[in-house]
Amino acid sequence: MTMVQISGGRLFTRVDGEGDKPWLVLSNSLGADHTMWDAQIPLLTERYRVIRYDTRGHGRSDAPPAPYSFDDLIGDVVAVMDRHGASRASYMGLSLGGMTGLGLALKHPDRVERLVCCDARADNPEPFVKSWDDRIAIVNEKGTAGLVAGTVERWLTPDFRSAHPEEEAKLAAQIRGTSAEGYKGCAAALKTLSFQKDLGRLTVPTLYIDGAEDSAAPIPAMQAMADATPGGRLAIVPDAAHIANVNNPQGFAEALRGFLI
Repeated sequence: MTMVQISGGRLFTRVDGEGDKPWLVLSNSLGADHTMWDAQIPLLTERYRVIRYDTRGHGRSDAPPAPYSFDDLIGDVVAVMDRHGASRASYMGLSLGGMTGLGLALKHPDRVERLVCCDARADNPEPFVKSWDDRIAIVNEKGTAGLVAGTVERWLTPDFRSAHPEEEAKLAAQIRGTSAEGYKGCAAALKTLSFQKDLGRLTVPTLYIDGAEDSAAPIPAMQAMADATPGGRLAIVPDAAHIANVNNPQGFAEALRGFLI
């Protein structure tokens, strides 16, 4: 475990895998932390040295004063890569992590080998922006604990929640463990999301992945992202909602085959 200095604090990072393998960076969803990728680590470390980090304000990372911008979040990834000597890496992120990856690949294409953008959007229609205002209001009143019930309902399918209460409990703990400042800071960045118009400039090989039952990043929105990306394609994970890698790990792994693994 290594702490990486950024403006206003430090980020928690963890590296798994052997030192002679290529780098892969994993980035978490808003409200989660690096452990959301635990189920994928045995598979991914067969081929990669995997860098995981807790997004600012999440997990064991510090929470600089809000608001944050996507430039801040992109800069954090660059700082993490630099600290670990990764001049170039593949990158996979989910939701906020996926959106950050789009920005990284647009701003620093020389640093990204391959991009996997999961369960994300690239635009900010009015209902999307309002949803963040609503959630910020909840955090101001009740803290991030006030978000747990509504968030896990979006993140996991009902059948999975019934069959795997322990996985729901882990994600709920990650939401509660996210600092109010960090959540509000990242939500402010999400309100400014505007990468859709730039996707035609992506030069990095890009795979989009979406849970078949993801209401937060619906399939039509992600298909439009793939269509706008040169060489981009969309893979659907069946029986999965927003946190597709937790909701259906096997289906998620199949979506990666032939691209990342």
